Amino acid sequence: MTRRKPESELRYHRTHPLPTPLGRTAVQESLDQLLPADTIRQFARESRFVVRERTIDPVVFLWTLVLDFGVELHRFLEELRYAYVKSSELEDLAYPSYYLRFNAELCEFLRLCLQQAIAQLPREPGRELDPRLRAFVQDVVIKDSSVVRLHASLATKWPATRSRKVAAGVKVDLLVSVCANGPKSVALVGERTHDVKLLRLGGWVKDRILLADLGYYSHRLFAKIEEHGGYFVSRWKKSAYPLFVGSLKVHRGRAIDLEGKRLSEVLPKLQREVLDAEVELTFQRPVYAGHRSLDTFRCRLVAVWDERHGEYHTYLTNIPIERLTAEEVAQLYSLRWEIELTFKELKSHYALDKFRTTKAIVVEALIWSALLTLVASRQIHNLVRRIQPPELRPRYPALKWARVFRGTARDILRALLGYLGLGKGGPELYRAINTSLTRMALDSHIKRHRLREDWSRAASLN
Repeated sequence: MTRRKPESELRYHRTHPLPTPLGRTAVQESLDQLLPADTIRQFARESRFVVRERTIDPVVFLWTLVLDFGVELHRFLEELRYAYVKSSELEDLAYPSYYLRFNAELCEFLRLCLQQAIAQLPREPGRELDPRLRAFVQDVVIKDSSVVRLHASLATKWPATRSRKVAAGVKVDLLVSVCANGPKSVALVGERTHDVKLLRLGGWVKDRILLADLGYYSHRLFAKIEEHGGYFVSRWKKSAYPLFVGSLKVHRGRAIDLEGKRLSEVLPKLQREVLDAEVELTFQRPVYAGHRSLDTFRCRLVAVWDERHGEYHTYLTNIPIERLTAEEVAQLYSLRWEIELTFKELKSHYALDKFRTTKAIVVEALIWSALLTLVASRQIHNLVRRIQPPELRPRYPALKWARVFRGTARDILRALLGYLGLGKGGPELYRAINTSLTRMALDSHIKRHRLREDWSRAASLN
């Protein structure tokens, strides 16, 4: 006898539809599009990681690193060797043969694969900008970096910035695209490298908004962004003294005359909830013919009162007032939290900072692997959300998705290798993957406010 569903359950499903299931091989096809097997083999030959395929298959080797190491948090190369043997269905693989593969050629191979995957990710974008932004920009990009702590024996190559004892750390620098829902560029540098040196501007910034924290604060940098046709939003640095040119917002009553004053003079006397004004910034041009000249640059200064903390949050931007109000500029800057969540995802779920090795080359290879895991995860994340009804798309938050992806990754690895003719899959495996990725990753909180949805929406498959 079939149990009749309660009326409350029927009413829930009428107003909240079930997730749309994935196709039988949709996940495998998506990952194969991200990094085709032929491309992987080509990169293996170009980097000389695999010159002649005998024991080591570069396709199996790569996907085992990405879908096994990065999510299962393996600590030792012996565990990685066992995972590779199991995935490739070999009888055995001598430990020296596997260990010696962690070399400079492997790092170059992984770097090439990561570049290819990052370039492929925007072709099937995971998000669409809000109409307020889409009217004048193509994308919003966020810049930040995070330090990965390493064994003290690596301090010679990657010395820590501030430490009373010998310590080591490598800085992972990311540029994240909101539309692609993933990295746009990646760099690994020493911890002592200043953030400003890692932001190389060019034509890519045209018609894009760059959100950056105070580590990238530079008046000359802001001027260059505008020269390239881009936009920026940055917090104001307290050591800077912008000169007010005039107010962009009319206030009733006895408003302070801003023209000719410095922000340090105005801010203590300010009683408005919102300040929106044009300011002039001074900066030094690069040395030319032995001389360094001063120049000026005009932009908007926005100060919005934060009742909770009892202070003004102050921003600099060149976005015209006709495009975004002062309150919207402050709200847009809060999207910077997305890159913090990206680093949290990398460290908590993809083993970015869980290394027990003292070999610098192994550390570098495992960092590239963790970043590849992130990109592979976001590729499938985008796929799952695009096929869902509009009301369900926001309910696949990144951190919950990462937890589910981590638990499903080994099944995905088996299914992918079977799809590529390098292993075995099965109907039960495909059903398990489908259920995990579409139902278990769905946030149960229907009405929860999600910050990212204020400025972007999950893209549709259509």
